[in-house]
Amino acid sequence: MRLGPDIARVAALLGDPARANMLSALLGGQALTAGELAREAGVTAQTASTHLAKLEDGGLLLRRRQGRHSYFALAGADVAEVLEQLIVVAERAGHHRTRPGPKDPALRRARVCYDHLAGDAGVTLLDALLADGRIRETEGALLLTDDGWAFARAFGVVLPNAGRRPVCKACLDWSARRNHLAGVLGAALLTRIYELGWAHRQDGTRVVQFTSPGLRAFEAAFAPLPQQN
Repeated sequence: MRLGPDIARVAALLGDPARANMLSALLGGQALTAGELAREAGVTAQTASTHLAKLEDGGLLLRRRQGRHSYFALAGADVAEVLEQLIVVAERAGHHRTRPGPKDPALRRARVCYDHLAGDAGVTLLDALLADGRIRETEGALLLTDDGWAFARAFGVVLPNAGRRPVCKACLDWSARRNHLAGVLGAALLTRIYELGWAHRQDGTRVVQFTSPGLRAFEAAFAPLPQQN
């Protein structure tokens, strides 16, 4: 018997299409009800309840009770990162469940990845912080420099106690196939972008929509985004 973590159990939980759809629906960081997740998975309420119990027991979901209702969310940023990397592999290998729809370009431009900015906007943000020396890459890890701390304070970003979560973390972007910024700083920067009114999240989607003035402000603070095709 081999010792150590049982990755086969996690893989089995992720490998069911209905459960994969449920988990993907939670990648935006929000909590959803069992009924909402059943619709995302295309299954009955009873079947959804069985799947959700397995995911919760397997440590991939957390259940939050509010009054008579239960809401489900990903168990943590590490679960979101695993899902995002699986999306990268599926995208590279050409495994697409559906043909790209009208929202696909918007998702590639700017979207939420659990709690931080992804897509072209997220990649541009990280590139700019690296180019300005506010973040330094050392032996594959991202470190916030003294200039970076000063920038964060000037930008109005409050960095909470990270605990075990790193301040800066590279997250491979499935659409750009390059890194965007995750970690405590990535989450705090997206929160600040919302606070400044530069962008908002489209209801019911992971799309982050910049206003025209907000896009100009973002590009002035960081760098121009690639032009949409």
